[in-house]
Amino acid sequence: MEAFLVSAGLVAIAEIGDKTQLLAMLLATRYRRPVPIILGIFVATLANHAIAASVGAAVAAWLGPDAMRWIVGMLFIAMAGWALIPDKADEGPKATGRVGAFLATTIAFFLVEIGDKTQIATVALAARFHAIALVTAGTTLGMMLANVPAVLFGDVLARRIPLKIVRIGAAVSFVVLGVAALLLG
Repeated sequence: MEAFLVSAGLVAIAEIGDKTQLLAMLLATRYRRPVPIILGIFVATLANHAIAASVGAAVAAWLGPDAMRWIVGMLFIAMAGWALIPDKADEGPKATGRVGAFLATTIAFFLVEIGDKTQIATVALAARFHAIALVTAGTTLGMMLANVPAVLFGDVLARRIPLKIVRIGAAVSFVVLGVAALLLG
């Protein structure tokens, strides 16, 4: 259960102000069809994070616990620095054409999430907890917790939530996890 809760909380915090959240707002503005957009985010995130968690667990099994403790700890600390860098709305592919809100969202989200800090966090969390299903479920829930409100209330949220404070909170969370991984193994 710890793997699920930590994964959900960390990704929900890290996702605020992230490029995929900005993409969610952009798609919501463009298509004005929240249900297909939300379903597209879910499908893309589930697929992307299942792959990422599988890679994380495989790498952890291959390298062994001592090496993974250092890699995961340092990766989380590096992610703290990355979390402090603001994303821009114009990053990533644009959903164009007549493919529909669901397909456009699914494709765009899957592609934009490749190499994103939440995908890398998913790899590290799976390596840390050795629980592919729980980490995938948790990180997917975290993405949904951050992105569903962005789809439904994006304009209001962007004006009211100080993203600098959110980025600092995410960075602190990553540092705490990194230090815990290094000290507690």
